[in-house]
Amino acid sequence: MEGACHMVLCTCPDQDTALNIANALVDNKLAACVNIVPGLHSVYRWKGARENAEEVLLIIKSRADDYAPLETTVRALHPYELPEIIAVPINTGLPAYLAWVGRRGEDE
Repeated sequence: MEGACHMVLCTCPDQDTALNIANALVDNKLAACVNIVPGLHSVYRWKGARENAEEVLLIIKSRADDYAPLETTVRALHPYELPEIIAVPINTGLPAYLAWVGRRGEDE
């Protein structure tokens, strides 16, 4: 759907990784904005064992039609064997903000 936006969630192992991915996405106009949220504690099962990890969450606002190159960029820069990359459609929001996301963060 043309003009559609989504929010992509991605956990990272540390601040440096998160900042590297965020900068790449914004610099390559694959995201209008990336929030970096520190202090995330994750509990999950991996390879048969329960794991606990301190992580950093990326909240990426992007155009839906930019998802494929966004995913490729994240996977290339992410150290995890299986990174969390989850796209959630944005069904409604402040129209001016969503228009800005649709312009990939560029001013009119």
